[in-house]
Amino acid sequence: MNAVEIKPGIYWVGAIDWAIRDFHGYITPDGTTYNNYLVMDEEITLIDTVKLDFAETTIKNISNITDPSAIKNIIINHIENDHVTSLGRIMELTPDATIYITEKGRKGLERFFDISSWNISTVKTGDTLNIGKRNLLFIETAMLHWPDSMMTYIKEDRILVSQDGFGQHLASASRFDDEFIESESEHKLDEAVIDYYANILMPFGNLIKSRIGEIQDLGIEIEIIAPDHGIIWRKNTAGIIKRYLDMANGAADMRVAIIYDTMWQSTGIMTTPLVQGIRDEGVDCSVIKLRATPASVAIKEFWRSRGVLIGTPTLNNKMFPSVAGFLHQLAGLRPKNRIAGAFGSYGWGGGAVKEAYESLKAMKLEVFEPGVESLYRPSPEDEGRCYDFGRAFAREVKEYHSRFKQ
Repeated sequence: MNAVEIKPGIYWVGAIDWAIRDFHGYITPDGTTYNNYLVMDEEITLIDTVKLDFAETTIKNISNITDPSAIKNIIINHIENDHVTSLGRIMELTPDATIYITEKGRKGLERFFDISSWNISTVKTGDTLNIGKRNLLFIETAMLHWPDSMMTYIKEDRILVSQDGFGQHLASASRFDDEFIESESEHKLDEAVIDYYANILMPFGNLIKSRIGEIQDLGIEIEIIAPDHGIIWRKNTAGIIKRYLDMANGAADMRVAIIYDTMWQSTGIMTTPLVQGIRDEGVDCSVIKLRATPASVAIKEFWRSRGVLIGTPTLNNKMFPSVAGFLHQLAGLRPKNRIAGAFGSYGWGGGAVKEAYESLKAMKLEVFEPGVESLYRPSPEDEGRCYDFGRAFAREVKEYHSRFKQ
């Protein structure tokens, strides 16, 4: 893709990664983009760089607009590898440019590059940079989602360059939300937003609310939100901000996700009457088998559901490894405002369901217990207990869901 002008004199000069399917541990079936932005003014300014693999792509895009050596300022909003590893290549072309970055970002940058000869200026919230006709405002957003993170606001053009905030992993020829909706669908875009939030930003809900509040307190008008991944928001900026606030408040659908694995199919058999019981109480339900599904998909399904049932066979008096691994990953995302239960099968000795409940309680989730267990292959009586458990759990989900404003 060539450079795209998002406002007069302001260009997207990033790269599209159509092929990537694993992004630091979670599946990206639609690829991603590495967005960065060139501001043409009296002092030409580059906001963010890209992943090293695509350094020559961004250099080509910049070169189609101006000689890269003319860049006077480089703003680094975030030092994660997918954003900053091409900085060394950029600095070879414009060694006298000044880098603007947070203090924590500067310290982190030393771990990637020899910065001894670089001009670096550290900034904090409220600091501004005049580049001619435009003024840039820096807003620290520490832990969204790294300690160094910040956003850059282009005042005169009302553009918020939001680094990883408001992003999605989508490789598309469309650069803007309205273009993507026209060529693909609004549903696909919303699914990408949920997927991104659930797998990356879920732990930071309270911080997200706080940082959005700080931005709103600054009284800035936002016409365009330009993230470092995915499409650029120009049609529905207010909508995506509200969507983030809703997600930060733990918004979920009144539905149940059954996330399980099975060793000799016994735990798998239990899911059928569970689903029937849940459905007969008027609650929608989905079923995810862990070894047949990427963990990031299970995380997303967990996130969108008010209730979750964890199913695990017992192996050596412990949870099945894939289930234990999933709950370990989920715990790191610090979920909240969900109700959970557990079920499973065992042979000569149990323990997995008990351990699953211990894990759910450690996450401080609301739990519905006791769970339901089956000795070896479920009998008709066991299946009846599963059905009753499913109905009872669905009733609890409806009651629990009613506590939250949707």
